[in-house]
Amino acid sequence: MRTTAAILNDGMNCLLERLGVLETEIFISYILREPFDYTAWQKEHYAQISVQELNRKAVEYSKGAGECQAPRA
Repeated sequence: MRTTAAILNDGMNCLLERLGVLETEIFISYILREPFDYTAWQKEHYAQISVQELNRKAVEYSKGAGECQAPRA
């Protein structure tokens, strides 16, 4: 099992890689300022996509597992 510090470090690196410094700061500020219920967000988010789309995304993710990937247009 990885340490909390290692997980936080990887998370921060992903945010910086995908969002850049400014948008990472905005994201962190928002998360700290606003109450955020991840479980409720997940239910809402996944209710909007089909099982086939979820499967496609899972397969795509598994091909680059462990890497922070930019979203495809």
